[in-house]
Amino acid sequence: MNRVGEVVESSTKVFIARSQNLGESPYFGYFVKTNSNPVVYGLVYEILTESKEPGRKPNAYGMTMDELRREQPHIFELLKTEFHVLITAYSDGEKIRFSLPPLPPPIHTFIYECSNNEVEKLTSEDFFLRTIISSTNIPIDELLISSLRYAQDARKNDKDYIVRMGKSLARIFKDDYERLSSVLRRVV
Repeated sequence: MNRVGEVVESSTKVFIARSQNLGESPYFGYFVKTNSNPVVYGLVYEILTESKEPGRKPNAYGMTMDELRREQPHIFELLKTEFHVLITAYSDGEKIRFSLPPLPPPIHTFIYECSNNEVEKLTSEDFFLRTIISSTNIPIDELLISSLRYAQDARKNDKDYIVRMGKSLARIFKDDYERLSSVLRRVV
């Protein structure tokens, strides 16, 4: 398993993880999981690189990254990369439950990328789509598109899967044809 971060803030609906390396993170829309009990699954919906000091912005130096590393290596110690995760499911040890976990993942829990097999299980039904659509303060349409692409990749481009998820989105967006059309055109 590829460890990609550590939980630094946690709630029942979302958590924030700090990346191990500056500028590195799971991709937007990627499926990740915790190593906690219960195992919590979610989707990366925001990635930030910023100062470790609240309210302080990094200065622009007019140098390339290589020049900065050579001439100002200490500035990278003042920065952090974090990613925000929308919780979509959890595992009680026996099966995956498509609802919020009974407790949020503990602080300092490690985060891992999900395997293709896990992505297939997490996206076998449209529950993850409904979780995304019912969420607030996230880029809903872009997260739908990215997560569907990763789900499709995990299935090695199974066309029947995309048709089935497209039908689910059509039911969900039944009163908003323009939005449905925009999302589906960008998935394929």
